Amino acid sequence: MPSQELAADHAHGFEPHRAELTGYCYRMLGSGFEAEDAVQETFVKALRTYDPARGQLRPWLFRLATNVCLDMLRGPQRRARAMDLAPAAVPGAELGVPLPESRWVQPVPDARVLDPADLVVTRETVRLAFVAALQLLPPRQRAVLVLRDVLRWSAAETAGLLGTSVAAVNSALQRARAALPATRETDTEVDEALLDRYVSAFERYDVAALVSLLRADAISSMPPFTWWLRGRESIHAVLSASGAPCAGSRLVRTRANGCPAFGQYLNGEAFALVVMEVEGGLIAEQTTYLDPGLFPFFGLPMSSEGLPRTDG
Repeated sequence: MPSQELAADHAHGFEPHRAELTGYCYRMLGSGFEAEDAVQETFVKALRTYDPARGQLRPWLFRLATNVCLDMLRGPQRRARAMDLAPAAVPGAELGVPLPESRWVQPVPDARVLDPADLVVTRETVRLAFVAALQLLPPRQRAVLVLRDVLRWSAAETAGLLGTSVAAVNSALQRARAALPATRETDTEVDEALLDRYVSAFERYDVAALVSLLRADAISSMPPFTWWLRGRESIHAVLSASGAPCAGSRLVRTRANGCPAFGQYLNGEAFALVVMEVEGGLIAEQTTYLDPGLFPFFGLPMSSEGLPRTDG
């Protein structure tokens, strides 16, 4: 966006709404990059069309953002996780052919979508599993569910935004709730000692120590491949037989989707972003995005040179 338009964002009071709008668009689209594009397009449209005499700014921005998202969702494919695309792999199975970025629910930095004053309420609604579940809903049902159940808009406010009736909104919400798959609850607070042990074990490639931090039913996936594993034993078998390809890695802490996350550096270069979900004090799921292009989005350097050493 040109500098004069960025200045206009502030002059028109758009900027305080950026994080909330980005979170809304992310839940709708399943991609942090696309969500930010949608918000920028929303602001451009608002600059051209918003008139204070026609109503309050926030509903106007959400109306525009909804229309932008619905336009972007006209394609036939939806974003998903590996578990939605293929059965669990057997240890020793080939990774297969990588799928394009457009097929995956992508991670998003907490700072871009979460309000620090409302973390406990909102972070469960940006978890990868929840966002992937939303992608199963038709786009307008998705919008209704997010507006009503996540953002707590009233049925009347939602109907006004979507240009429909309260009865239609209530019907869409009922159908969306019934169709939304259940997702497991994760720990709201994660033990820092667990994360320290994970970093130490990972950087030493200590398979026994790593596996000891997993739940028995833990899941491990590695986009852009549909290959994924379920269960501590399968993960242990693959890690033990892989020849330590990630030995000597460095991990740098960050946050994604309301969860702990790590930038992984291999041979000093950005390699993968690891998003971790914790349940009952153990790791329930880890998703390793083999996409160094995510590092700038998370404010992570592309090289580990100059980063502080850990004790791993």
